[in-house]
Order: sequence, then C-alpha cells, then structure tokens
Amino acid sequence: MSIDFKKFSGIGMTSDSSREKLVSMLKSEGIKNSDVLRSMRSIPRHIFVDEAIASKAYDNTALPIGKSQTISHPLIVAKMTEIIMKYKPKRVLEIGTGSGYQASVLSLLVDKVYTIERIEYLHKKSKKIFQKIGFKNIYTKYADGNIGWTQKSPFDAIIVTAGAINIPDALMNQLSNNNGILVSPVENSGKQYLKSITKNNDHYKEEIHGIVKFVPLLSGIS
Repeated sequence: MSIDFKKFSGIGMTSDSSREKLVSMLKSEGIKNSDVLRSMRSIPRHIFVDEAIASKAYDNTALPIGKSQTISHPLIVAKMTEIIMKYKPKRVLEIGTGSGYQASVLSLLVDKVYTIERIEYLHKKSKKIFQKIGFKNIYTKYADGNIGWTQKSPFDAIIVTAGAINIPDALMNQLSNNNGILVSPVENSGKQYLKSITKNNDHYKEEIHGIVKFVPLLSGIS
C-alpha cells in the first residue's frame, strides 16, 4: 500500500523531526522490530487528536479523544504491535478502535485490519480519518467488541485496547488455531497486566508483558 504521508506533516511539535524523536524513544525503551518502528515513524499521530493538543502528539503519553476515552501511549501501541508481529499475522482484529491510531499502525504491517468500536462518535470520527489518509485495508464496525466479528474470523491476531476482567470466549473462538495470538490488558488484584495468549489447536501459552493502564472493556454500544 502506497500512501503519501508527507502531506500530513506538520510544523514545530508535529513535524517529521518529532516522529524521529518518538522512534528514538521507542528504541531506547526496547522496541526492536524495524517494521514496527517504520510504521510508527510514518503514521502522523497528531491527526488522531484534537488540534488544541496536537503539540503533545509525539510525547509518550495518553491523550484524551472524547467520550472519556484516550489514545494510548505510543510505547504501548508499539509494544502490543511488536508482540503480535513475531507471528507474522496477515489478518488482525482490533477491539476498541478509539482514535484509530493503533489500527493505522497495523495497516502498514498486515494485509487486513478489522476494527470494532462500541462508541458511535469514535467509530464515525476514526472512519473519517482512515478515509482522509487513504487506507484501503482497514475495515470498521460499530458494535460490541466483546462478541468480535464472527463473519470475518478466524484472525491471525487479536488486539484488545481496553482492560478486561476475563478474555471473552467469543474472541478466543475467533482466533486462528495455527499460532493465533491475542494481546490484551487483563485485570488481576486491582492491577492491569498486558497478557498475550498464543493458541495452537487446544494448546494455549500465556505470557505477561508488564503492568499497563487502559480504560475498561465494556459491553454494549453507546
């Protein structure tokens, strides 16, 4: 996919040099996958937030996007992406489109990204951004993410961008049996841990990748 990202380059704190500094920070924090770093460098994060806070877009911080939701820290986006890219997925499901930033990063790395958002305002807003940039491989749905997207399954990878108490069975059932991987924040004893679950037929491998903080995974639509 060929997209001219230069037309989205800003000035000052939203310039290309700001993205270079972001990539340098990601490297210093342990992100090693060159394709992930290239995608993070390419995607103009400032267009996913309101213009009033665009100057903070390349800081390693979460920022408000409306409806009590946030755009995740760039480091978390890079980390979750790097975890699934070890398995070279082609078809990825994202639960919680939010601003659309995570899906955009993924779009440069995989064949197809399917993303679900339960808040209609965010669903419509992110869809407009995808169209503005020119992505052709991101497919959006306004629905309850807990039930996934059965019609498009199985998925090579699933990324959940909200904190779950338990991983919904529906998502595990839609994960590929051939080394499918799901990454999600999971709450335990009042803390959220970034967990990956690899599925190989009836065998599951779980791994913890540190403590994180996400908005909760909710049911229904709004």
